[in-house]
Amino acid sequence: MRIKLAGALVVLAAVLSSIGLSAAKIKISVQAPPKFDGAGLRTWAWAADGPGQVIMARSSQDDPKPIEKTFGPTITDAISKELGLRGLATGDAASADLHAHYYLLVAVGFNTQQFGQFLPAVPEWGIPPFAGGNQAYEIISTGSIVLDLISTSAKRIIWRGIAQAEIDSERTDEQRHARIREAVHDLVLKYPKKK
Repeated sequence: MRIKLAGALVVLAAVLSSIGLSAAKIKISVQAPPKFDGAGLRTWAWAADGPGQVIMARSSQDDPKPIEKTFGPTITDAISKELGLRGLATGDAASADLHAHYYLLVAVGFNTQQFGQFLPAVPEWGIPPFAGGNQAYEIISTGSIVLDLISTSAKRIIWRGIAQAEIDSERTDEQRHARIREAVHDLVLKYPKKK
């Protein structure tokens, strides 16, 4: 009986931890004109200056070339596939309705919590009853994929999508490639589908 209960608890813990690991959300935001529906836009091609660019903002010694070499092909492949699924056909750069360009941004951020941060101030003076100090300090690497779709006739960005998530340093490159594909999928889903 105890062995079965212990086994069940181990399975439950494994399931809960896997849910927690996969629950790290990808934040998606889109910038486009309010009534943008993509009408009349049928074809796309990569921008003349190349499909994308990697920008590193972690330290002055960061070199974006290895990141671009490792993850650039995955991003371009995922964008090509997902735009095709939204009804946009790949066209010639000179005659395409849209040019696509992505940015992969890698940066560092931080979260802090202070003692008494969530307590109300003393009403009479507005001063907490104790000196504040950091209770928690977390440094976070974040990655963002920014996809710009540029109208070739208007010569301006008409749709921008941003996918942002924390970078888990313990993931393998295969897991990171899968995460990038997932982020691009979720991002391009926000583009209006052709009927």
